[in-house]
Amino acid sequence: MWYAIISHDVEQSLPLRQQARPDHLARLEQLREEGRLLLAGPCPAVDSEDPGEAGFLGSLVVAEFDSLAAAQAWAEADPYVTAGVYKGVEVRPFKALLP
Repeated sequence: MWYAIISHDVEQSLPLRQQARPDHLARLEQLREEGRLLLAGPCPAVDSEDPGEAGFLGSLVVAEFDSLAAAQAWAEADPYVTAGVYKGVEVRPFKALLP
């Protein structure tokens, strides 16, 4: 089943993000290679493709896992969690409808 992983950044998270980004992206790339990643990306803090110093408010990952517990365990092990980028993470079942 698909799961939406909705993460919320701490204030001034950009330096923390930059430090943990390579490890964070490597985990996403692994999901993509396994055919389990529907989409992933950050939510800019301002209405811009490149928010610059404004940084990001959080992230969204939609990926396939065997269970809610497996999705939660994956989300909790994210390098952004261990680096303190996220102040909270929600994991919810997701039903892909369109396209």
